[in-house]
Amino acid sequence: MGLQMPAKMAYDEWERAGRQLADVLDSSSWWLGDWLVYGKDHYTDRYQRGIRAAGLSYQTLRNYAWVSRRFDLTRRRPALSFQHHAELASMPVEEQEIWLDRAEQRHWTTKQLRSAVRAARQSERQPPTSAEPSRRLEVPGSRFQWWHRAAEQLGVDFEQWVMTTLDSAAASALEDLGTLAERAEIPELKRVKGLTAPAAGVPAESARPGVLAERTRPVAISA
Repeated sequence: MGLQMPAKMAYDEWERAGRQLADVLDSSSWWLGDWLVYGKDHYTDRYQRGIRAAGLSYQTLRNYAWVSRRFDLTRRRPALSFQHHAELASMPVEEQEIWLDRAEQRHWTTKQLRSAVRAARQSERQPPTSAEPSRRLEVPGSRFQWWHRAAEQLGVDFEQWVMTTLDSAAASALEDLGTLAERAEIPELKRVKGLTAPAAGVPAESARPGVLAERTRPVAISA
């Protein structure tokens, strides 16, 4: 699970150890990572020469060293591979321990661990679901611009104009809006019935029965 280096080691001995590790067919990634960490810490001006002498890839060794630094010997799990640890190396220590526990207890492969982490991240990024979710209505751009000009002509906020116009059209279409509003407990519908009071920001002359409803006649909206 790791490579313990002597407190004092001559450079030549360290370089020779790298050659020996590189010759081992299934040399542990932990060993190579610990070997490079030691070299970088003790031979800052010569360790890359040792890498070349050992015939090793610096990029690969650098990745090994990064994971080795992120997990000291006491935190490495013998039941999990180096790649399990590499999947979690960028996380804070607390999260690393949580995911290591899960992977160890559930006998996850590296791929299963990666999938579980990805699914958890995607779940965190999703916005919370509101009690009354809003719905998106897609309309042609020309229609949107037409509606926007109508609201500007009346000097009314665009979203408020759209809501008031649609509520007015619904009031004209429903025979018993009052009963429906009571059942649905929608105060906005009660206010719209008969348009006895103009909506906030809508001129009084624009709230007369039939005015806003007439503007919506060319508009067909399907669920």
